[in-house]
Order: sequence, then structure tokens, then C-alpha cells
Amino acid sequence: MNFWKRSALVAAVLLCAHSAAAKPNLVYIIVDELGYFESSHLGHPELRTPHLDRLAADGLRFTQFLAGSSVCAPTRCALLTGKHAGHMTVRNNSGLDPLLPGEETIGTVLKRAGYATGGFGKWGVGARGTSGVPERHGFDVFFGYYDQVHAHTHFPRYLVRNSEEVPLPGNTGDPHVGETFAHYRIVDEAKAFIRANKKRPFLAYLCWTPPHGLWGLPKDDPAWALYRDKPWSNDAKIYAAMVNMIDRQVGEIRQLLHELGLAENTLLLFTGDNGGQDYFADAAHPRGVFAPNVNPKTGASFRGGKSSLYEGGLRVPALAYWPGKIAPGRVSAHLCYFPDLMPTFAELAGVACPADTDGVSFVPELLGEKTAGRAQPQHRYLYWEIGRQTAVRMGDWKAIRPSADPATWELYRLSDDLGETTNLAARHPEILRQLQAFAAEAHRPMPKGEIHDRELAQKDRKYRLAPAEAKASAKTKE
Repeated sequence: MNFWKRSALVAAVLLCAHSAAAKPNLVYIIVDELGYFESSHLGHPELRTPHLDRLAADGLRFTQFLAGSSVCAPTRCALLTGKHAGHMTVRNNSGLDPLLPGEETIGTVLKRAGYATGGFGKWGVGARGTSGVPERHGFDVFFGYYDQVHAHTHFPRYLVRNSEEVPLPGNTGDPHVGETFAHYRIVDEAKAFIRANKKRPFLAYLCWTPPHGLWGLPKDDPAWALYRDKPWSNDAKIYAAMVNMIDRQVGEIRQLLHELGLAENTLLLFTGDNGGQDYFADAAHPRGVFAPNVNPKTGASFRGGKSSLYEGGLRVPALAYWPGKIAPGRVSAHLCYFPDLMPTFAELAGVACPADTDGVSFVPELLGEKTAGRAQPQHRYLYWEIGRQTAVRMGDWKAIRPSADPATWELYRLSDDLGETTNLAARHPEILRQLQAFAAEAHRPMPKGEIHDRELAQKDRKYRLAPAEAKASAKTKE
């Protein structure tokens, strides 16, 4: 066990020993593709997020919280396993690269500490019929989508609970319309889990898909009325309404914690899952109608977006709320990323992490160094890889290789150049060599999980019925 993990465990024991409260509940809400600037507390002129605004005012906002990868499945692998992309199991979105048998996750770690563990939404690191299903990786219950392509539709014919299909009435496979809006069911199940476990410590992992996916939303959702008359495409209107809907549901989760008397013993954490995408771009909106990577107050922008390892693909919104523990209205520039979630949750629960965890607990940043009993440690480096891209961060320095060509390494100093516009590789070769050495140290061949039933593993991706089957299904319901 390295120094950071040992000191974090000692601090966790001291934290628990000196606290009269029970082990804290952990509610982590992660939403799919919400961009860094897509909230009204950061000045967005169109997207209305009053509950997130209130969460930021009453808690802590991170400015340098980075994803574990720039697309769906790998970023979830990093947060669930506490590993960076150089040696984690899921490094692409194929759907057939599951977690390894017995691989530890936040769920298994917290179960050792006596937590009830539930996940609700989009899993993405192991389809049914593989070694990566959540019920084999520490989750008492998981309800939603195991496969990220299945999660693209908000009106699927079924959702999945612990690998069993749960039919959704009135849905034909049309991804845009149906009688049962899956996300409502997912949120209801999450609330039921919290109520059912109010007398014991719990992890509620709320991995929600909106605003990502093939856009469809019930027209009687209150959020639709805010945007239905906007001069945008229908998809853009639905996207904006989904952001407002998610905001409302974050408020509902927060209110539920207060109603149950749990708020003062619960860390509520909210983040995006990877950088935003420049949806609905046109000549008038080259970075998308909602410009997720453009500061609405200054016009400064992050380079790139989803799928890239520039800041636009990695920087996510992140808020933490814990009344009485986290001072309200704080803004933190602490540099952290998804592998840090496992050691942070483990420290709060008073349990050890696996030896191969790459993360660094940010409990001292959350609660204050005096309460945590130690200074906030920093990373030697942060590491990402996806496809042919590689990136390494050391303090303010970031090196990126945007292609497989070893001659394409670029170097940026983010404290001076957040938009990654000026390549300093030729001016600071010694720093680039150091970051390249970190990259070589970090990378290992990707291990392979097990596929037990390939047909079942691929079934959830075929979420649309064939036209004739859909027509027959609709006729049956007439």
C-alpha cells in the first residue's frame, strides 16, 4: 500500500472515530454529456438550472474536475474501478469489453463497509451475459440500461434489473415516442431505494442518461413548456428541456434527503460524465446551439469536445453538497478526476481501497484539512488514453498526442492557455520528455473480460423492432 492510500485509510479511521454520526450516505448523480458551461449559475443564457444553481450556492463547485475518459463506457470504468485509462479494463465503447471477473468497484468496496448499494440508469461496463454485470461487482440492485446503446432510447421496450428484463408498457421500440418514459421509472426506483435504506448507510449511484441519446420527451413534462416555442430544431428543444428536467430531479433527490432526515449525513455529488458535444451546430452557432464548451460570460472556449482528450472532452461540471460538513458557496480549483472517487468514498466509509487504485482521495478538499486530519495530497500525474489519443497532466502542464504518430505530441500550459492554442513542445522539451515518460509508465495492455453469452450480450443493442414487428405490436394495442 503506497503512502497516499495508507495515510488516507488512517485519516478515515480517525474521521470515523471522532465522529458521532453514522457512516455517511453517498449519493452520486452523474449525467450524460452535460457540458461544463450548460448551467445558469455559470451564466448560460438559455439553459435554466435553478436547482443546480442552488446546489452550487449551498455547497462546493469544482473548476478542475476531469472525466476518466472522453466517451461513455471508459469514463464509467474509471470512476467505478478507481483506475486510470492506462490499465483499466474498459477503454472503448464497443459494448463487449466488460469488467473482469471479480474486479473491484466502488460497489464492492462499500459493501465491505456495510453499505447498501444501488445503481440506477446507465451501466456501460458489462452487458448482460458477460463478466461485467453490476450484480457481480458489488451492487445489490441495478435498474436501467446495462448497454450504452440501449440507453440511447428513452422509450425502450424494456429496462433491466439485475440482468432480468422489466417490460415498459406501451413502448414499441420507437426511440422517440412511447407510453412509458424510461427515465421517470429510473428516478422513481432510485427514490424507492433511498427510502428503503434510510436506516443504514447506502450508496445511490444515479447514472442518468439525459440529456444524451435519441431525443424524445413526454410533451406533458413541465420542462417542455419552457422551450417548445424556441426557434430551434425539435431535437434542440428536447435537449434543453431534458437539462431542465434533470435539474428538477436533482432538486427532488435533495428534497427527499431532507424529508427523510438524511441530508446532514449524506454527501451529494453531481458531475457530468465527459466533456460536452457541440450539438446542433450551424453557421450562426459553430460550437453548437448551447455551446457547452464556451464560457458564456467571456467567450473563451475549451478546445475539442466529447471523444477528444483536449479540455473540451475531459472537463466536467462538478458540485458537492453536504450541509454542516461542506462550507457553502466555495469554489475549488483542486485538480482531480474520476479515479479519485473510489478512494474518496472509501475514506468516508472507513474502508481500504484495492491496491491497484490510481485515485487520490479529495476528502481534505471537501471537508477541510483540519477535519480530515491531513493535507490534501496531489497527483504526480493524471493519465488518459482512448483510441489513438494519449494525454498526461502534471500540475498546469498537459501533453497530448492526438494521433498514433509519435511525432505529434503537443504541450500546453493550462494556467496561461486553457484553450490549448499554443503548442510549447519545442520550447520546453524537458517537460515534454517527463510527461512522455509518465505516459510510458502508465500504459499497460488492455485486459479482457469474459463473454458468456454473446447473443444475450448484443441483444440490448437491438432496441428497435423491425418495421413489420413494430406495426404488428401497435396493431395489437389498438
